[in-house]
Amino acid sequence: MRALRKLLKKTSFYPTYKALGHYPDYWYWLLRGKPTRIPHIVKQKTVEQFGKRYGLKTLIETGTYYGEMVSGLKNDFTRIISIEFDPPLAAAAKRKFGKARHIEILQGSSELMVQQTLASLTEPAMFWLDAGYFLWAGEHKTTDRLTTELDSIFRHSVPNHVVLIDDVVSWSGRDGTPEVTDLERDLNLRYPERKITVESGLMCIRHAEYL
Repeated sequence: MRALRKLLKKTSFYPTYKALGHYPDYWYWLLRGKPTRIPHIVKQKTVEQFGKRYGLKTLIETGTYYGEMVSGLKNDFTRIISIEFDPPLAAAAKRKFGKARHIEILQGSSELMVQQTLASLTEPAMFWLDAGYFLWAGEHKTTDRLTTELDSIFRHSVPNHVVLIDDVVSWSGRDGTPEVTDLERDLNLRYPERKITVESGLMCIRHAEYL
């Protein structure tokens, strides 16, 4: 299966293949008793629910990849900004969403692009941050990029941004990643005015005044 996926990644059909697999992945997840690795449909639903719960109209994503989150939520936010480091993936996403005026694809380092995007915000936004880069392709990295992004968001003049972080639950100490409980403790110390929980396998950070 891995060999087939590797071959498909080299074709233009791969984004369609991934999209077609979302529902089978979801049903298989249910059959296995909802293990730690949650399917993309659950992630989409969680982002959608948080946006509606707090009345957020703008979604900012790091890690566009094949545009699956943007596709799933394009009708749920009035403005979507997605940041992708990989030039070919960013170019493909720009072509895919080029006709949607409320969707903007940015190519570049997320630490810098998040700061640039924050400069244009005057109201709270929903941030969907990718933490999977730590284990992507087996690369050993630090959490500095993630904390830099969080510092920029929580130092912003608008205090009530809501952040969901993907993939932190799957870290669990693998390849030098922090345990989720350790990361949660460190973030609580770093941002005492924030409420931090783990819901639907995702780390959720919002202002303490939010329910």
